[in-house]
Amino acid sequence: MRNFHDPGRSAAYASTAMCATSHPMASLTAVETLKAGGNAMDAALAASAVLTVVEPHMTGIGGDCFAMIAAPDGSLHALNASGRAPEAATLEALRAKGVTSLEMGSAHAVTVPGAIDGWVRLNADWGRKPLAELLTPAIMMAREGTPVAPRVARDWAAQVDKLSGDEGARAHLLVDGAAPRVGDVMRYEGLARALEAIAQKGRAGFYEGAVAADIIATLQAGGGLHTHDDLASQASTYVAPIAVDYGGLRLHELPPNNHGIVALMILRLIETLKAKVTLPDDPKAAARYHLMIEAARLAYAARDAFVADPDQADVPVGHLLSDHLIDTLAARIDPAARTADLGPIPEPAGTDTIYLSVVDGDGMAVSFINSVFSAFGSGIVTREFGFALHNRGQGFSMDAGHPNVIAPRKRPMHTLVPAIATKDGQPVLSFGVMGAAFQPIGHAYVMTNMLDYGMDPQEALDHPRVFFDGDQVGCERTVPRATIDGLQAMGHDAVYVDDPWGGGQIVQIDRARGTLIGASDPRKDGIALGY
Repeated sequence: MRNFHDPGRSAAYASTAMCATSHPMASLTAVETLKAGGNAMDAALAASAVLTVVEPHMTGIGGDCFAMIAAPDGSLHALNASGRAPEAATLEALRAKGVTSLEMGSAHAVTVPGAIDGWVRLNADWGRKPLAELLTPAIMMAREGTPVAPRVARDWAAQVDKLSGDEGARAHLLVDGAAPRVGDVMRYEGLARALEAIAQKGRAGFYEGAVAADIIATLQAGGGLHTHDDLASQASTYVAPIAVDYGGLRLHELPPNNHGIVALMILRLIETLKAKVTLPDDPKAAARYHLMIEAARLAYAARDAFVADPDQADVPVGHLLSDHLIDTLAARIDPAARTADLGPIPEPAGTDTIYLSVVDGDGMAVSFINSVFSAFGSGIVTREFGFALHNRGQGFSMDAGHPNVIAPRKRPMHTLVPAIATKDGQPVLSFGVMGAAFQPIGHAYVMTNMLDYGMDPQEALDHPRVFFDGDQVGCERTVPRATIDGLQAMGHDAVYVDDPWGGGQIVQIDRARGTLIGASDPRKDGIALGY
């Protein structure tokens, strides 16, 4: 239980349904949808649509989404709605255009947006209410306007230079050349019309017609290789989750091209190290952060070497989670000091953001994430409808020999990772942690905070975070100075950072007491609500 003398928030408790999102309007929309007879999927989709309006720098219809669903019978289902590169996007074609890297702001960094195909698929397969009804709150907010929340305003102000370089962004996302301030009311008539087209025509309202024409015209004006056929061919797919056991729970993640496997590798490495090293009693101790960082460095190196689109590359999932590889990598970690060179990742024998969570009264849990990747995605905004196009193509490699090299209709390595943890085959945690590359270690922090240190969901999200950026270890301002000194003594270039690491939401299901426990990360503007 938190210290009530310190500023902070309690976890939210309810007995019927619970949602947690990164913005109060989205959480309220989710609860209203549930109370109007919708299920967890309806609430998740309605909330996600609202977030495209109130957090346009984090998410949008020009991005991708992933979802993990725990059905009332306990079965798990995962949807990959990530977009693909254009048919014409060969390495040779890009090099002929003088493209040697996929840079922010380049049309070549934009893959086909997959989110709307995902929304339509999830609505048809799992929802109770028509998509048009679920999009109504977002359409109303976009047209009538919504006030800008504090964290949104802070992030927006940091992106003025990026937005100023694009015609659509200047017209739709800046006010007299500046970012809106906290409390300013922003209206998005173009986005409202795009959402209306989707509400009326489903996926055809986005991948065909006027919205599609706006996307293609915007990208081709910037030299993009995208065609109407690329948009029309976008299709989401169901995939089998991958999982490992940790602390009595089983954590389920999406498989590659998603990088949820990184979270699983980190937890397996920590579990292996715990057999040899006792975790410190203090969760803020330098020794604890040291083990997390060293495990993460190895797991992310494995990601960079192998994770790609399994449709077009051999991704050795079994190898990456095997006892042999985990034991080999764990042996490279010195519990007392940073290892400067952790060495190459062994090859297999013979040779791969917003987040919200909703749980309803029937026991359906939806772990859902939708994102445009970087703040306002690529910074390219469609000129008529005014929504940002994501920059997921930056997840590709330009190395011809790499499994993640860009290729026609290929999906890039993807950072969006919704998760569900189960016990005895039943979901007990539906959660996610935002923040691009931070997300997998964010999952590991949540699991270890709760299972090794006994934190409740809100404490697990509140806890100070440390992450590496290259050779530097960035520490949030709430990390004690003594911890930074300890990390430096171990050989880490540990420094305080200006921006916090990510965000996050959790809904915990306490089956013994019939209680739902919600938590929303204070690093964002959100809230957990239940009834």
